[in-house]
Amino acid sequence: MINTLPAPQNLVTDSWIEAAWEAYLLLADDPNYEAGRCYYDDGWMRIEMAALGSLHGRENSIVSNLVVLFTTLKIIRSAELTNTTFRKTGIRDCQPDIAFYLGSTFRLPALDNAPVNIDEFGAPHLAIEIASTTLSDDLGRKRLLYERLGVKEYWVVDVSAGQIFAFEVSDGGSKQVWESQVLPGLAIALVEEALRRSQTQDDGEINRWLLQEFN
Repeated sequence: MINTLPAPQNLVTDSWIEAAWEAYLLLADDPNYEAGRCYYDDGWMRIEMAALGSLHGRENSIVSNLVVLFTTLKIIRSAELTNTTFRKTGIRDCQPDIAFYLGSTFRLPALDNAPVNIDEFGAPHLAIEIASTTLSDDLGRKRLLYERLGVKEYWVVDVSAGQIFAFEVSDGGSKQVWESQVLPGLAIALVEEALRRSQTQDDGEINRWLLQEFN
């Protein structure tokens, strides 16, 4: 493992590079990368600087709203964290687009801007990445990162295809599922249909349709 990294202006972003934890923290806190997303997995780091447009934002909002509506109607205790850093100090770090703690036993992390300490609060039960330009990495290296972090379920939203790859994580690995295991009764196909409708319908229309489906 290397202990130094190139100067910020020479750093290769949107790729996994070898780095010590201390060097990664310096770059993650660098103002040059304030708009980036930072990931670290046992000696390897990635800083994503891809532009986030309306398509990414729209699909993020639709998926987030759907999960919140589902948990509300099904009386599932939940807490959503958007663009939050989850950290296992010295080993792993991630910033999923959306994350949810679910169920009766989780403790709500402190309401500050510090990374969520996985050793104290556990990993989120559901982590979601909205993939506009990062699909192969979200399905590959990041999927391994979330497995190792200890999430229960991981979704990758392919915005170009309107498709969701959902993975149940257990026994140190993951397998694709077509119905959520952490949100029992929620079919992944229904989430994909909500994304399809979002191309032509406003939020109110989609919510009214969802209410009919969930009831």
